[in-house]
Amino acid sequence: MFDSVLIANRGEIACRVIETARSMGLRSVAVYSDADAGARHVEMADEAVRIGPPAPGESYLRGDAIIEAARAAGAQAIHPGYGFLSENPDFVAAVEAAGLVFVGPSAEAIRAMGLKDAAKAVMERAGVPVVPGYHGENQDDEHLSGAADAIGYPVLIKAVAGGGGKGMRLVERAEDFPAALASARAEARGAFGNPAVLVEKFVAKPRHIEVQVFGDGARAVHLFERDCSLQRRHQKVIEEAPAPGMTAEMRAAMGRAAVRAAEAIGYRGAGTVEFIVDASEGLRPDRFWFMEMNTRLQVEHPVTEAVTGVDLVEWQFRVAAGLPLPARQEELALSGHAFEARLYAEDVPKGFLPATGRLSHLGFPAAVRADTGVRAGDEITPHYDPMIAKLVVHGPTRDIALSKLRRALEETEVAGTVTNLAFLRALARHDGFGKGDVDTGLIARDLDALATAPAPSPETRAEAALAAAGLLAPAGPATGFALWAPLRWRVALRLGETDIEARITCLGPDRRVVEIAGTELSCERRDGAWRIGGRPAAGTHVAAGAVTVFGVSGAEFEIVDPLAQAWAAGHGADVIEAPMPGLLRAMIATPGQTVRAGERLAVLEAMKMEHALAAPRDGVVAEVLAAEGAQVEAGAALVRLEAEEG
Repeated sequence: MFDSVLIANRGEIACRVIETARSMGLRSVAVYSDADAGARHVEMADEAVRIGPPAPGESYLRGDAIIEAARAAGAQAIHPGYGFLSENPDFVAAVEAAGLVFVGPSAEAIRAMGLKDAAKAVMERAGVPVVPGYHGENQDDEHLSGAADAIGYPVLIKAVAGGGGKGMRLVERAEDFPAALASARAEARGAFGNPAVLVEKFVAKPRHIEVQVFGDGARAVHLFERDCSLQRRHQKVIEEAPAPGMTAEMRAAMGRAAVRAAEAIGYRGAGTVEFIVDASEGLRPDRFWFMEMNTRLQVEHPVTEAVTGVDLVEWQFRVAAGLPLPARQEELALSGHAFEARLYAEDVPKGFLPATGRLSHLGFPAAVRADTGVRAGDEITPHYDPMIAKLVVHGPTRDIALSKLRRALEETEVAGTVTNLAFLRALARHDGFGKGDVDTGLIARDLDALATAPAPSPETRAEAALAAAGLLAPAGPATGFALWAPLRWRVALRLGETDIEARITCLGPDRRVVEIAGTELSCERRDGAWRIGGRPAAGTHVAAGAVTVFGVSGAEFEIVDPLAQAWAAGHGADVIEAPMPGLLRAMIATPGQTVRAGERLAVLEAMKMEHALAAPRDGVVAEVLAAEGAQVEAGAALVRLEAEEG
């Protein structure tokens, strides 16, 4: 067994790998870009090596710099984590050529599964069922369109070299195919450097069920399934294990198929075989098909660890060191149920736009496993994936585990950036999800309800006002003292476009009355804890001119300075602005062009995804204010429409 390992990654997965390395007595070496110099994974490691500027292409994707860092630090092995270079066969070959151990599969196995069309051919030969579709080399537009016609709509266009939902488009009508093909190719070229695509039949009520496999190069075992059907734009949101409604017959069939897939390519290490399942008539052993194999550790691996008691990273280290598989198939068993929810810095009401910001507060409940790469005070930058944490819970039954997930989400506290926390809470309480009636279209069907942030309760608004006025602090000897009359405060807050005025009366050190819009709430401190309108206070954090109230109906309120001048209203509907920093991939609008509301005017690329910017109303383009290919900041004016008459 090697005694030191370099983790060629960042964020929560780097921290996760370091934790197991430490538990096994291995010395850990971190790498970091300039943006991550003070990151949590750097702090946790025994040693850290700088590898370049913030851009991934100049740091975490530089295999030569990572190998040199391993040599300089005396590391004997490299663990790739997931993403970045984890599925790059050339990097694997370079690691091994340098005399180092790669903690993962061989370059040959990665190549065999790296291109979806070739992988499906391998799976067909191994007897693994595959989805009907076109996986050929002819990439001519008309040929692909004809293939889609032959398969029958709806179809799914997928990047051959893709993953994570990038380069993937659902097409429901033949007339939409050309535009979807062009968009998928552009995104695939930008994300993977390969614009080639394949076309597959789209399953009407699909579930995404994947099987965790582990091989030693000769034989493989499976560690049961995970259900990842709760997705948005093909990106997983909440995962669970085992899959709801799974039968013993179906589990055995899928497990056998996954093991055949792994053994067909001499797989070594942790891998995941993803299947698309037709759930229109329940789970049936003749209704699942191979989608792809991820030749790395998955983001959602903790749910498998929770239900099997296996540390998958420890297994990775042991097998990479040449040791046999730690368990036989008959020795593996399921225990209970687990969920994982992905907490992101993203603006859900604005179409899940990735967000940035400094985390002024971050707290997780003690009973939850929180895999995170950030701490309070850390900044979410535009350079990398905006994940804050993965929240993992386990219980003896699905109902109990789901109750624990709901509570964990309610008690998680984040301030300093917008997040998808309210969305996750709504999803965890979705009736269909609660019953286990899930499919990959669930979120899209109910998106309006799920993405609408709950209106803050009167108690939440009152707590925000008290926190903004500094009236929730511990009692002092003169708190609330007034010689002749009660003390009164006026507090101005803003929530979105809504102005809130609160009038607070202090009736003593432990009593306040808050009046908002004619409604009064009594606030009292009992045994050191505040109760707002008879309910326990949710907790708050005040920083940078804002107050965040935690809890189910929590929200972030802007604290308005009553002495400040009213701020300018801004551009309004005449100017289309960049909602976030990014690259202006395409400028579609031209001066003088007549446009309709919802028509695409520009395409912004940010955080490895394309975002279409549409006209807010019917009108005429007066001016194009940014050039295609420009790097723009959030709020930059891109297109101006002619002012409406009257």
